[in-house]
Amino acid sequence: MAKQLDMITLGCRLNAVESEAMRGLADAAGFSDAVVINTCAVTNEAVRSARQRIRRARRERPGAQIIVTGCGAQIDAESFAAMPEVDAVIGNQEKLAPEEWRALAENDANPIRVNDIMSVRETAGHMINGYGDRARAFLQVQNGCDHRCTFCIIPYGRGNSRSVPITAAVMQARRLVDKGHREIVLTGVDITSYGGDLEGAPTLGTLVNAILDQVPELYRLRLSSIDGAEIDAALYERITDDERVAPYLHLSLQAGDNMILKRMKRRHTREQAITLCQAIRARRPDVAFGADIIAGFPTETEAMFQRSIDIIDEAGLNYLHVFPFSPREGTPAERMPQVARSVVKKRAARLRAKGRLALHKFLDGLVGSAEYAVRESGGRARLGNFASVKLSGKSSEVGSIARLRLTARDGDHLIGVRI
Repeated sequence: MAKQLDMITLGCRLNAVESEAMRGLADAAGFSDAVVINTCAVTNEAVRSARQRIRRARRERPGAQIIVTGCGAQIDAESFAAMPEVDAVIGNQEKLAPEEWRALAENDANPIRVNDIMSVRETAGHMINGYGDRARAFLQVQNGCDHRCTFCIIPYGRGNSRSVPITAAVMQARRLVDKGHREIVLTGVDITSYGGDLEGAPTLGTLVNAILDQVPELYRLRLSSIDGAEIDAALYERITDDERVAPYLHLSLQAGDNMILKRMKRRHTREQAITLCQAIRARRPDVAFGADIIAGFPTETEAMFQRSIDIIDEAGLNYLHVFPFSPREGTPAERMPQVARSVVKKRAARLRAKGRLALHKFLDGLVGSAEYAVRESGGRARLGNFASVKLSGKSSEVGSIARLRLTARDGDHLIGVRI
């Protein structure tokens, strides 16, 4: 294979943003034959997959420099550095520092460049020129997390919550729009905690207001996963009253049973989650909701699990992201009484089946309507409510706004014709 810089991104949207930033830094440092693997550590399976991808990269690129970064590298640097395929390991803070990439390009002898992530107090707005021909761009506005959910290792990979200043975020949003992106997704580890570390403690609602008001050319602003317990008044008003905010919210719900939520150390109850969805839908009927739900959390009984099934209908969830529980070493949940793996897998399958029924019901309800969508690559478009549409007939250019007649459902997608 010819010499080139390959960036392999595993895990979350934030990693995708940071991979774009790293590509620019590596290019500027003069990398020409390297593979950078941006790892995830959210589950043991994610770490295992990262190791498999590293071994595969070495087989495919025997002469390339293999650099490992991301949350897996941050949490367990020594283990990744011990892999014979790996040339260097850099932490989540170091991976965004130009001087670190220059040192790596000069073959610095230090193979592990990972600091104490808990000592990091600031997050810069990464100035990324764009995302190629993608209609949607991700804008990092926050990093880290101050909460300690019992199943989650991510705070130890990302550090404490820290926010990008509003001025920097607005500047980046304007730059992305100028590059042709019609839709921007605000992303981070816990974006609804935005601003608590900044002077004056602005909220996520303050930031959303600033972006929408100061970048009027932005067609649509979308929020990544949010914590319903942290939605501030300004954000609530903008979500329910402004059509430029995408009518789709993905909630970090995790479970539908109050005892399980308590054992997870979540800060909401099932009743609060249901009430939030009902209240927002009452003010904005076109809104759709997605949610993360974990199947088989320690101590979960069949009755507790059933409440996670029931909340799909009770809250009116349209999209489901299901995680079969996997004990993550170093978390309190690892030490709790575990549910049998066979039961965990069956419950995850039942949740996915229920989620698929909810999605199909939602999409069927859209058939026959006319909606505006942002044109994506591959003959697809995306509605504000996150529904994916396959385009029939002549397609317009990526990033353009099209009005579509939704004619049918095809599996998990809609069929649309321009009108």
